[in-house]
Amino acid sequence: MRIIFMGTPEFAVPTLDLLVQEGFDIRLVVTQPDRPAQRGLRLSPPPVKAAALKLGLPVFQPEKINSPESLEKMRLIRPDVLVVVAFGRILRSECLSLAPLGAINAHPSLLPRYRGPAPIQHALLNGDSETGVTTIFMDERMDAGDIILQKRVPIFEDDDCQSLSQRLSEETASLMVQTLRLLPTGHCPRIPQDDVQATYAPILPPSLSHIDFSWSAKRIVNLIRALSPQPGAHSFLRGKRIKFLKAKAVAGGQGGEPGQIISVTPSDFLIATGEGSLRPLTVQTEGRRPLAVDEWLRGMPVKVGEKFE
Repeated sequence: MRIIFMGTPEFAVPTLDLLVQEGFDIRLVVTQPDRPAQRGLRLSPPPVKAAALKLGLPVFQPEKINSPESLEKMRLIRPDVLVVVAFGRILRSECLSLAPLGAINAHPSLLPRYRGPAPIQHALLNGDSETGVTTIFMDERMDAGDIILQKRVPIFEDDDCQSLSQRLSEETASLMVQTLRLLPTGHCPRIPQDDVQATYAPILPPSLSHIDFSWSAKRIVNLIRALSPQPGAHSFLRGKRIKFLKAKAVAGGQGGEPGQIISVTPSDFLIATGEGSLRPLTVQTEGRRPLAVDEWLRGMPVKVGEKFE
């Protein structure tokens, strides 16, 4: 099969790597244009571009994927199938119909649950114990195409967005290989999604990253997991922004207003919440590197009664 691979972030790189290792015929890699990154605002290539060039694959970076010019360039490849992993752009019907075997997308959730751009963050935010990967035949609706294969993946208590994304990216690669091997056999499953069961996972708003200590400690921990390491859930102490990258919920421990420090030892401290208390484990003061809480306390000692705002 002649394949056009479409993807952009680091999440898509394991799939591209594995397809090449398994001998699939990648004729073109389509990814988003280079964008300014970091403080210098230098143009930076997306991770999929860097991986494709390392593998010696041709790269196409259109500003508008559905433009006549982009479609013509891809049409000249005469692809049998489009493979789409975290590409980050909506594909219109003209694009989806370029390949006779269809456009195959891998989505990091157990569809129809968590359609949309942020399924991993929402699974963590909601405290789910499992998630998964689904491959689908794409249509113009977001993540609503017929299901081909699914793989369930456990969510561990110490998972954050980074660790769970890494595991799901590896499972995505494996499931895509299985899917592509089934595709030309004529025995590929095609299971319509139940739209009634669908839930959505929009991008989390920036305002959510400011911790509301009136929430329960458990809910705050889930927020921290969902936003770690970037952008990070934060609060303010003595006018400084403090990121919480890892924390634990502790039962009981009431005795202060939400956000107030209620207990301090040389190695840790507790913050009152709406229910239970929060024990920070990894903390980062703005402009500094992340630190284990005992090391952070040596540089910024706190006192009972101080309050995170």
